[in-house]
Amino acid sequence: MIIYQASKQSFTEDVLSGTIEEIVLSFFEKRLQRLTSESEIQSWRESLGQMDRVLSDAEIPADCGVAIEYQIPLSSKRIDFILTGQNEQGQDLAILIELKRWQKAELTSKDGIVKTRFKRGPAETSHPSYQAWSYACLLKSFNETVYSENIELKPCAYLHNYIDDEVISHDFYQRYLAQAPVFFKNDARKLREFIKSYVKYGDRSNLLYRIEAGRIKPSKNLADSLSAMMQGKDEFILIDEQKLVYETALHLARAASSKHKQVLIVRGGPGTGKSVIAINLLVRLNAEEIVALYTSKNSAPRKVYESKLAGTLRQSEISNLFIGSGSFTDKKPNSLDVLLVDEAHRLNEKSGLFSNLGENQVKEIIQTALCSIFFLDENQRIHLKDIGSEEEIRKWAVAEKASVTSLDLSSQFRCSGSDGYLAWIDQALQIRPTANDTLADLGYDFKIFEDPNDLRAAIIDQNQINNKARMVAGYCWEWNSKKDAKAFDVILPAYDFQMRWNLTTDGSLWIIAPNSVQEIGCIHTCQGLEVDYIGVIVGDDLGIDDRGRLYAKPEKRAKSDSSIKGYKKLLKEDPANSQMIEEIIKNTYRTLMTRGMKGCYVYFVDKQVEAYFKKQINELIN
Repeated sequence: MIIYQASKQSFTEDVLSGTIEEIVLSFFEKRLQRLTSESEIQSWRESLGQMDRVLSDAEIPADCGVAIEYQIPLSSKRIDFILTGQNEQGQDLAILIELKRWQKAELTSKDGIVKTRFKRGPAETSHPSYQAWSYACLLKSFNETVYSENIELKPCAYLHNYIDDEVISHDFYQRYLAQAPVFFKNDARKLREFIKSYVKYGDRSNLLYRIEAGRIKPSKNLADSLSAMMQGKDEFILIDEQKLVYETALHLARAASSKHKQVLIVRGGPGTGKSVIAINLLVRLNAEEIVALYTSKNSAPRKVYESKLAGTLRQSEISNLFIGSGSFTDKKPNSLDVLLVDEAHRLNEKSGLFSNLGENQVKEIIQTALCSIFFLDENQRIHLKDIGSEEEIRKWAVAEKASVTSLDLSSQFRCSGSDGYLAWIDQALQIRPTANDTLADLGYDFKIFEDPNDLRAAIIDQNQINNKARMVAGYCWEWNSKKDAKAFDVILPAYDFQMRWNLTTDGSLWIIAPNSVQEIGCIHTCQGLEVDYIGVIVGDDLGIDDRGRLYAKPEKRAKSDSSIKGYKKLLKEDPANSQMIEEIIKNTYRTLMTRGMKGCYVYFVDKQVEAYFKKQINELIN
């Protein structure tokens, strides 16, 4: 959808009238049916005035097309400014311009990421060149007009308030700068020459209209690339029940339509292959020209599986296939073919950084897609805001008149190929009674360490094999290193033990990044992912009473932990809410202690809890 569309001449006249921002706002409210912020209106006023200055050259044809705020299908993102025309050979082309009012930015060590100041303070965000380049990739991959007619796209960024200080233009970002050059405050003439080097004639073929009307479906290049990425990767091979779920999902996706919407609920615990099925479906459906996107609330599963698929830790062309679960608040009903919802138990009602957007993520996903596939484990709900349950999914499926299918997965090659360890964990954590009161004969490497340094040494030793061992902990320590890189977070003075939380450098890719074994992960960077060996530090938020009952101690959680934020108010309103808070804390440790495919090593801060777990192991600890 294009908010504002005109010729270059008409655009110039609208700017000259002094009301360009009001004109764009009028179209914005009419076409998107919502309001916007004063900051965005001010941005239109300033940035569009700067673009008019750049375009005020007779050699840039007056009949070039101008589009402002083109909302990209499959995304909530909008391209700030598009100029369409033809090159010297008479071929159609479009220049995509990302406009920024930034004045300063900071270098980061993350690929394609910079830090700059926003209204609410400094924050990390995509590099302008990466943004422009990724938008072009999205159009080339999914807009049939663009890829079938081989429309030339030239992305760039214009930071019209920014004096080059060698941060944005740093060599670290050269990969994206080469794809989408950046122009600074003093570069208006350079940007003009950039445009003139490509645009020789106006938009003679109504390219803007054709782009907007272009059918959304995956390009053959994208499908072929995805299929090639899957070749030779054993971790994506499907087995037994996984194959059944996969084929059922394919059948439902192919049969789905606006009149016959489909919802598939796939229930499965840790290690059942939910994510493996989702990635296989992502590749196969797009190969069949069925638009499928992978979505999750947490960014870690998205980034890790994107990285594994692409074979690189860097940002890739397939990034647009992996999106957050809050991306559907303003999507049109039935505008996507298939949504693959991994970690569906983590869905929330509201979306956005401040939980102030949309109505209900489950509802919005089912409304948006012809076929919604939810991968679910309700025992991994670890936040007070988590609403992803089978009951919730079925409720909204009925409201949307969608057919519901449900399937179960059992443990495969996870935890030595047995559900026994998972059952034992549930029994030991007193989540549910099971028949497994011992680890004997399960063939799973579970050890309790009395010294956290010994635990760390054991994990580092296991990690030397194939970089698939990591340490995690309950969120019982403040994140001091976020403000002071030299500070330590998880500190146990009695053992002279100190380590830092993750996220400092590797972000969502912590679990597969080189050297991250030297950091401690949290629930948010490991949920939905797995390693061979996991080392878990169980904090003071889990205690045991004189009767042998495990109970939660929410007051021991770090103040920076948002998963139980507001628990005191909940307990005051109704003491019975203590059960829900206890479930969240126990589910957190259940999730942490089931990340290891081959083994789990544990250290307990509370020695009474340690004694209790040793007793549960029975004859294995002697």
